[in-house]
Order: sequence, then structure tokens, then C-alpha cells
Amino acid sequence: MKAIIIAAGRGKRLGTHTDEVPKTLVPVGARTMLGWQMRAFAAAGVDELVLIRGYRGDVLEAGARAAAPPGVRLTFVDNPEWETNNILLSLACARAAIDGPTLITYSDIIFTPSVVRALMAGRGPIDLVIDADFRDIYEGRTEHPLDEGEVSDLDAAGRVRRVGKRALPPAEAHGEFIGLARLDAAGAAIVGAALDELAARYRGRDHEPFQRAARYRNAYLTDLWQELIDGGTPIHPVTIHGQWREIDTGQDLARAIALVESTSEEWS
Repeated sequence: MKAIIIAAGRGKRLGTHTDEVPKTLVPVGARTMLGWQMRAFAAAGVDELVLIRGYRGDVLEAGARAAAPPGVRLTFVDNPEWETNNILLSLACARAAIDGPTLITYSDIIFTPSVVRALMAGRGPIDLVIDADFRDIYEGRTEHPLDEGEVSDLDAAGRVRRVGKRALPPAEAHGEFIGLARLDAAGAAIVGAALDELAARYRGRDHEPFQRAARYRNAYLTDLWQELIDGGTPIHPVTIHGQWREIDTGQDLARAIALVESTSEEWS
């Protein structure tokens, strides 16, 4: 099984933590963010990782090779425009790797192995990990308010209906998309075709709006999910209850350390 890690950004909100290393290599207790992700993926049977690099790409490669579990193959893809584009176009840099069953993740989240195992049992063609207990994580999270969450609700059939920042009032949300998704073979074909179509549609026009993004160039991954949903593609939730953290600020970092300490038995 393959996982694509979108790791091109610097993470300026972490301040001096990212002066010399990309965000995903910031330590969270005993391991870096990337180290925890690799461990969770390996525990669930992922044996191939594709890392999209940008800021301090040389440092990212060295850190990834040092942290990779035995038997996990690494491939690196560059996003040369990481300073001016966003997550969706970063993923597009790895378009060639979306050629079969694939996991996709943000690089600034950590999650326990049980979260990955739950995702691997998803229904497909596209499954998103949605945390139904997301409001608990935002209690006291003053540096990253609730209205910045990529919230989601469900339709009458239990499929994802809306997803993204400010896609709906948090009070109406089923949960928050944590940044981790699964594509089966059909889902990979759908996403690959969508990326190709969007590249053609916005060629020379990436300053124009796309979904909730003011400019296609700055679109989020959730804008792609919403585009597919609007076009009739079924996207299913894999609902979890905690067991993950986003790390965007120093405050988040302290909370993530508390998570790995409280779930240490899962990682052994």
C-alpha cells in the first residue's frame, strides 16, 4: 500500500521551530511528526511513501530516510512553487503516483495506528477520516480557533455532503476532516482524472476562483473533495473519536506531545 505525504510547506506559525527544518520534521516528543506518521502507516501495512517536498527539501529527504521503518520504500517529488501555491497544487506534483490504491495525508498531523487501520477498512472509492469529537480538541485552542477547522456534514445516505473551512457552521458539522484520506483503485482513477482536468481548465488562469478558494493556485485539498461531491462522486466518512492532532502552532505542539504520551501502548 502506498501513502502520499504532502510535505512541501514550512509552517511559519510554528515560529523558530521551522527555521532550519520543514514543518513535518519538528519533534513531537520522541519522534518528529513525520516519524509518528511513518510508524502509524507501517503498523497498518503501508510499505511505500511518496513525499512531496518544497521548503528545505534536502533536510526533509535526510530526515525521512533516517526515520523510515525497515522495508518502507521512499520516493520524493518536488513542488518547486511551494512558496506561492497550496495543498491541492502540491498534491498535483505527485499526480503520477496516483495510479492505484493510495492514502493521502497532510504532513502536519499525527494519528495513531488505529486510525490508519480504520481508514484501510473504508468503503471507497474515496474515504475521508472525520473526527466526530473535534470540538473537544478545540477547547482552549486559542491560537487556532474552531472556525479554521475543515468541518464536514453528511447527506441522508451517510456520505460526505460538505467539507472544508467555513463549508458550514461548526455547530452543524458531523465532524472535522483531519487531513487523511484513502483512494481505492477506482478512487485513484477519479482523482487522477480530476487533477488532469483541472490542470487543463486552469492553465494560464490559476488566479481565478475554484470552489471556496479565491484563486485555484491557493486551493485546498478539501476544494477537490467538494468538486468531486458536487459532480456526483460518492465520498464516504470514516468516523473516529479523537486519536489525532493537527500541529499548526506552539500550543498545538504541546497538545500533540500529550497525545503520544497518553497513547504510548498503541505505538509499541
